[in-house]
Amino acid sequence: MMQTAPIDAVMRSLADPTRRSVFERIVRSREITVAELTLGSGVTQGAISQHLRALKQAGLVIDRPEGRNVHYRARPEGLKPLVDWMAQYDLFWRERFAGLHALLEEVEP
Repeated sequence: MMQTAPIDAVMRSLADPTRRSVFERIVRSREITVAELTLGSGVTQGAISQHLRALKQAGLVIDRPEGRNVHYRARPEGLKPLVDWMAQYDLFWRERFAGLHALLEEVEP
């Protein structure tokens, strides 16, 4: 099996709207269990577990078993590949906006 780049795993994981919603709930919580994630989600516990497995494989969450429960917590550093990728475009857009500003200054001083 071909090894994917970290950015690919993060993007693939967050591309699914349900998984993204699960991740957002985890981010808003200090820690949350599978049972808590399932409540009110409209998704089965099995589906939540599959989404959590994908998030964990992408490095976006970590788990902590405690008895019969597993607690999940977000790993902010898991988003680093996405943040780094987006940062490449920061300079691109700053240059474009600076050029637009200069053009507007010429047109209407």
